[in-house]
Amino acid sequence: MKVTVENKKGLNKDLKVFIDKKTISSYMDEKYEEVKNSVTLKGFRPGKVPKEILKRQFGQAIFGEVLDKVLKDTSTKALKENKIKPAGQPKIDLKTYGEDKDLEYVISVTELPKIDIKSLQNIKFEEFKVKIDIKETDKRIQEIAKSQKNFEEKDPAKVANEGDLVVFDYKATVDGKEFKGNEGKNTQLEIGKDLFIKGFDKQLLKVQKEDEVKVEVSLPNNFPEKELIGKKAIFVCKVTAVKKPKEVKIDDDFAKNLGAKDLNNLKELITKQMNDEYKNSLDSLSSRQILDQIDKIQIDEIPENLKEQEIKILSQGMKDEELNKNKKDLEKKAIKRIKTGLILNEFGEQNKINISEQEMQTEIQKQLRMMPGQEKMLQEYYQNNPSVLGNLRGQLYEEKILKEIKLKAKPRLKEITKEEAEKLLKEENTKYMKENHDHDHNHDHSSDDEISSSSKTLGSKKTKTTTKKTSKVKKVSKK
Repeated sequence: MKVTVENKKGLNKDLKVFIDKKTISSYMDEKYEEVKNSVTLKGFRPGKVPKEILKRQFGQAIFGEVLDKVLKDTSTKALKENKIKPAGQPKIDLKTYGEDKDLEYVISVTELPKIDIKSLQNIKFEEFKVKIDIKETDKRIQEIAKSQKNFEEKDPAKVANEGDLVVFDYKATVDGKEFKGNEGKNTQLEIGKDLFIKGFDKQLLKVQKEDEVKVEVSLPNNFPEKELIGKKAIFVCKVTAVKKPKEVKIDDDFAKNLGAKDLNNLKELITKQMNDEYKNSLDSLSSRQILDQIDKIQIDEIPENLKEQEIKILSQGMKDEELNKNKKDLEKKAIKRIKTGLILNEFGEQNKINISEQEMQTEIQKQLRMMPGQEKMLQEYYQNNPSVLGNLRGQLYEEKILKEIKLKAKPRLKEITKEEAEKLLKEENTKYMKENHDHDHNHDHSSDDEISSSSKTLGSKKTKTTTKKTSKVKKVSKK
């Protein structure tokens, strides 16, 4: 194989590839041997069909398969030997080809720019530690206690008020007829929460133990018996108990019920939990500081095809008038996103960062746990949408790269109060919203808006080529 690099215009290059007919012939002989052992023709024993017969019957199809294989093998090798990383899909233009001919073709490719990432070693960012005041911890524990109400039975002479718990049995009818699931035992409703059927608990105000009350409500849209949705139902309720809220005592027993060893241990756990909550948010702020510095790294030229692709993604849903109006802003944002993506990818490649299948599955399981009751639906969504899995892999890849940059960079530890943390996060959120409110159209971007979707996984993609041919060939039929 002989490769000549031509037309060296910036990032656009043409590679002229020449393969002599002897090499093509060896590929053909290999393919004929493969076909001979698998094809069955009348009058010939398996594996004994002469080459000339195969050539006459399957020659064109065999050459088509051989040509595809040769182009794939040699174009990949030509790019690798010339240290060219394609920005997008290279195109192949066949010049001469044939079973008994030399093969000559041209690879037209836009390559990725050379990127110097040495400056990433000098990146500085702030690593925040939030100092949680004991009063904040106590406040959070009180909120937990408030959400875990205990109730004690009221004097039978006392009536149910807002915030009390009414315990009752019921039997319901629609148009005087019973229906499936129309009975309930030991049902408990906290007055004022309106968690059963809308307007139900208000009709239990002022009831007493042993009272029998008729409650009339419209059955909701999510009622299991579809034909009864919206119809008036009468619930005959027999009140078995009225309970009032009992103050939860915050002590060692309360802490043990929450899984802690004692109250002091609970305070330690809650403080750590609050710290972790802020740490996750503040880590994102640190990542933004790194991305802002990455934006200052110079790249001589951005591939036009990546820029066009990115603008297309950014302008999804825009009308022509709006697109023309925002063209400069879109181009500026596209360049910024591509540049950031290219630099992160270069760092990822040089540091051999990748995302394993185990890491993917761990993240998917994490997301499934966040949607209880909808796990199967989410699992099917991932299975049916490979592009969504690709985006998830890209997101994990970026997070892993930024984490590695942080390990190699120079953090400045800064201890701040909870109030300072909230102020910082509010300011960052306001800044982010302002930056991403450049144009008002009906689509939004993910939280990693700084990074180009077209360059997220450049380093992990295999090179594919588009071939321009003058004839079509069919696959060899093996019967």
